[in-house]
Amino acid sequence: MLIVVACFASILGLFSGIYWFFIVRPENEAARAIARRLNPNGPVRLAVESPSLLKAIAPLSSLPLLERLLTRFAAVLQPLEKMLGRSGMPVTVSHLLLGSTLTAAIGFAGVFYLTDVVSFAIGAAGCAGSLPFFFFRWAARRRITKFEEQFPEAIDLVARALRAGHALTTGLSMVAEEVREPVRSEFQLVYDRQSFGMPLPDALKGLAARIPLLDVQFFVTAVLTQRESGGNLAEVLDSLAALIRERSKLRRQVRTLSAHGRITGAVLAGLPVALTGLMFLVAPDHIKVLFTDPLGIRMVGAAIVLQVIGFTVMQRIVNIEI
Repeated sequence: MLIVVACFASILGLFSGIYWFFIVRPENEAARAIARRLNPNGPVRLAVESPSLLKAIAPLSSLPLLERLLTRFAAVLQPLEKMLGRSGMPVTVSHLLLGSTLTAAIGFAGVFYLTDVVSFAIGAAGCAGSLPFFFFRWAARRRITKFEEQFPEAIDLVARALRAGHALTTGLSMVAEEVREPVRSEFQLVYDRQSFGMPLPDALKGLAARIPLLDVQFFVTAVLTQRESGGNLAEVLDSLAALIRERSKLRRQVRTLSAHGRITGAVLAGLPVALTGLMFLVAPDHIKVLFTDPLGIRMVGAAIVLQVIGFTVMQRIVNIEI
């Protein structure tokens, strides 16, 4: 009897393994591929209860416990989630928060080891903890700038496809295949979403929400208006591409004229920090007086406040919106 049960279990396990290897595993891989295409910046989860992948909300963390904790503060963390999505990096909000906590701990430990002053260690921890946020903010701005430079080329390609008699979705597919990153991935996401069942207006509105550029809003408005009322969309897109190029040319001229002020602000902001670090290496006994004497601590605090105010004012002066 035991031999019969063992044979039955072995045969059942063999057929179950064959079924999983040839049927379940390919289906899961296909579902993961679809999930990656529809949500490229978030962790991949297979939809078990809901068959729709278009309405799934990107999780804030891949860890269930941390996901439940962050969900309570979803409204507060939404700007961070948008910033990470615009950066184009596969990083979740939990990764950003954990990395910020780690850098803050390293900054606190390093400054406290050098100065033995808790207040300055706490300030250093705050500055170090903000570094990941500034990095991803810089990455998001850099990606948006590259998108803005390549966007006229994408609009021209869509317009040429329309004049050749192709549908708008074919033009979006051509952009996703021929234009470089980051325009390629954004248009690929629009094309994939409408291919998998999302209405094209909703997919285009998602593009406008992910890319906070006025030019993208003009493009989406032009396409949606043409779908509602008709008209020569190719001619409208040609005019829009020419307008974007002229605005980009003017923006480069303004940045060239304001380059001196931006470089001056960066040098004046980094010079005190660099000199302080150099003094810690050359003459640590002399510089430690600023961090141990009460008058020195007040002087350093006032210098930091004035430095931040001056850098902010200079940035506002040279930051000219066009």
